[in-house]
Amino acid sequence: MGEVRLTSTPYDDVFRTLLNDCSGLIIPVINEVFGEGYSGEEKIIFSANEHFMNRQDGNGAERVTDSSFKIIGRETKKYHLECQSSTDDSMLVRIFEYDTQIALDEGEIKGGTLTVTFPHSAVLYLRCGPSMPDAFTIRMVTPGGDVSYKIPLMRSQEYTVEEIFQKRLLFLLPFHIFSHEKRFGEYERDEGRLGSLRQEYGQIREGLEGSLGQGEISEYTKCTIIDMSIKVLEHIARKYDHVREGVRSVMGGKILEYEAKTI
Repeated sequence: MGEVRLTSTPYDDVFRTLLNDCSGLIIPVINEVFGEGYSGEEKIIFSANEHFMNRQDGNGAERVTDSSFKIIGRETKKYHLECQSSTDDSMLVRIFEYDTQIALDEGEIKGGTLTVTFPHSAVLYLRCGPSMPDAFTIRMVTPGGDVSYKIPLMRSQEYTVEEIFQKRLLFLLPFHIFSHEKRFGEYERDEGRLGSLRQEYGQIREGLEGSLGQGEISEYTKCTIIDMSIKVLEHIARKYDHVREGVRSVMGGKILEYEAKTI
């Protein structure tokens, strides 16, 4: 039986690092996408993110989901989030594969009945066009009737710096540079336009310092967000020296090493 492991991208790595190291940041994202009202004090329990998908041809593929977890509050709910840097026609198929496997992992058989609970799933798009719908739909036609459910789509590019801090969507900050990607050439040639980009990242740095001062985030979380922002920047703007240097000069210079994590 063959085995295939999908390689991750730098953006996937940043997404997973934020989830693992600063897991509380995902709760405001869940509130925004699914209309929940979590306070942020809820417990998050992560599930295994590697699943072996069986194929009709007898082969198998080991797929890695970006995030599968439970939030335990007044009730326990399962969630599944995927991070996509661009549109992908196969995304919906992969979501269904993941959701099915996640549901089967905790399926129960009683009295000849298999009960599976599908997670609440969504996709965070870092790039997307105007034709992108607000949600995908998965429709299953079964002998017992039709069943369908929605997969909400979150577009990180649509959120301004002000909205990110207002809604506490700090999880999106490392990906905010995507909203400027189409103007990198202008920033590279025009010092004035580059100055406006630096000013915006100055607002981000001030916002993080303010959140730290108010006890909303820890020093460790602040440093992680800055570190991950620079990691995304280094990859997406690798051909634009002035853009990289301009943002780095505001956000903290060289990439930080995790002092707290190392200790």
